[in-house]
Amino acid sequence: MFYFLTPTHMTKQDLVAGAAQAAGVTKKAASEVLDSVLTMITKSLKGGQNVTITGFGTFRVSKRAARTGVNPRNPAQKIKIPAMKLPAFKAGKSLKDAVR
Repeated sequence: MFYFLTPTHMTKQDLVAGAAQAAGVTKKAASEVLDSVLTMITKSLKGGQNVTITGFGTFRVSKRAARTGVNPRNPAQKIKIPAMKLPAFKAGKSLKDAVR
């Protein structure tokens, strides 16, 4: 098992270093694999597909409807916020149980 020096959050470089150590490969190789995985997830979501990693969770595209908001600089002014798509993540059971 590997431990990180960053107490509150893990950076991409921390993740690469830990994966390289755990798999016994170079940091460069681990970085290339991580970049490839992130690119594939991004392309799949962009194409409207969900990405499920069994035991970890599901990445999906969430749709937010158009709505009326308030301009924070001028609260009397109403603004239209357009509909948009957002990435979302739902943790799997194994991940939820591990965190609890």
